[in-house]
Amino acid sequence: MTATAVAMNRAIATRANIAGISDPYAEPLVSAVGIGAYARYARGEIDGAAADDIARMADGIAARTRFYDDFVADAVDSGIRQVVILASGLDARAYRLRWPSDVVVYELDQPQVIEFKTRTLADLGATPAAEHRTIGVDLRDDWPAALRAAGFDSSEPAAWLAEGLLVYLPPEAQDRLLDNITELSAPGSRIATENTATISSDDLVMISERMQEMRGRWLDKGIDLGVDVDIAELFYPGERSESATYLAGSGWRPVLRASSELFAEYGMPASTEVLSAFGDITYLSATLGER
Repeated sequence: MTATAVAMNRAIATRANIAGISDPYAEPLVSAVGIGAYARYARGEIDGAAADDIARMADGIAARTRFYDDFVADAVDSGIRQVVILASGLDARAYRLRWPSDVVVYELDQPQVIEFKTRTLADLGATPAAEHRTIGVDLRDDWPAALRAAGFDSSEPAAWLAEGLLVYLPPEAQDRLLDNITELSAPGSRIATENTATISSDDLVMISERMQEMRGRWLDKGIDLGVDVDIAELFYPGERSESATYLAGSGWRPVLRASSELFAEYGMPASTEVLSAFGDITYLSATLGER
């Protein structure tokens, strides 16, 4: 559901040319999933303005997508030739971005997600624009071993994408994931992710109430997304290390960018309403120094 919602918003942003992103595969992937109004929004059959919350989400996902697209481009331009996308969902960067011929893109996600996306894109006649190695593995299992088995070389720098992932992990699992990334990374490697913050039980109640209010507004306008999931149930409360601080302690040099900064850089209006509705999220990119 979360991967489909993100792809839906990328499709909306692509059609409206928000933040200059272009993802021609988002709409057909969402349509293939076939979840209620998600597919209709992705195809433009429902005007995004019919639900202001959808429009705000599309803006946020557009800025987020541009941040990660630019990160990948900068990493490849610097000479990095291994790119690892963790929990890739319906991400189609291996297909839609321009890649030098010697770059290898590794994608990791649940086996059924990898199989669905690969099959759907193949049925569309899409081919990866880079050497593309998919790895169907649960991140709770020994994914570093699976990555190495696919040819990943830990002696060479890599670029890591953990987009929209850390918030869905328990605090200790987040730290373990970052530890594994550090262990696999040669000096000069880069990572992009979100700078996580502690989520309290009260925060989860607030998130749940906000999402129910949004769902109620959509239903009042005749918009049924067809999925009744309490998004707050996907998050874990408890003390959590900020990912920037944790990575800095392992030799990475983080740079933080707030959503409001990205909106301004990409020429997008960032009203207080937009940022308060979904948070002025802080993104980070980091480079690993010498060990």
